[in-house]
Amino acid sequence: MAADPAPVVSQAVPFFHVADMARSLAFYVDGLGFQLRNKWVVDGAIRWCWLVHGETALMLQQFPAEGHDGWKAEGKVGEGVSIFFLCDDALVFYRYVKARGIEAKRPFVGNGCWVVGLVDPDGYRLEFESRTDAPEHSEYREDEPQEA
Repeated sequence: MAADPAPVVSQAVPFFHVADMARSLAFYVDGLGFQLRNKWVVDGAIRWCWLVHGETALMLQQFPAEGHDGWKAEGKVGEGVSIFFLCDDALVFYRYVKARGIEAKRPFVGNGCWVVGLVDPDGYRLEFESRTDAPEHSEYREDEPQEA
């Protein structure tokens, strides 16, 4: 008996529960440059959405506090969750988000990549990284040219 071929999985899309959709959209769209690709609107407000940035995607949903599908977080919903995004140039990304008022940690080199870390309004840790030949544990200094 021949085994069935393994299914092909082509994409994983993080799904974040958020406390305040407007605040999260401002962070992801205005601050990080994601684009709103799809949305579900209830009573005039976006309740769920699909965001894209390059070839990556994520979903956000704000649940009602009570009633059908009601849900309340018992703390920061993103605590303990880290998502890594691969990008062409993490240093360009760092300067891009800083110019838009987003707080990001100083980039450093770890495992052969420039790593830019930040935390979204709900506590989800986001790490944007790109390959580099810079020495391990190097830190970005805005007053010096950096090797991407």
